Amino acid sequence: MAKLPRLSGNEVIKALSKAGFSPIRQKGSHVFMLKQSSGESQENRIALVVPMHKEIDTGTLLEIIRQSKLSRDDFMKLL
Repeated sequence: MAKLPRLSGNEVIKALSKAGFSPIRQKGSHVFMLKQSSGESQENRIALVVPMHKEIDTGTLLEIIRQSKLSRDDFMKLL
């Protein structure tokens, strides 16, 4: 497994956008993103929050990847 690079909030948002997430709103320095799978049911929605920092902490980045239901390798391919 490759080591995670230090990424900014903008870089994480660009990668997640390639995976089908779209920003729905922003409150302060946090961007709320949503991925809607097929259908309108609540079970097919994945929501997460990305902080707009210059460098996102490694633990925070790992949690964002976990919540997005992507593997680390899949996320790295999106970069």
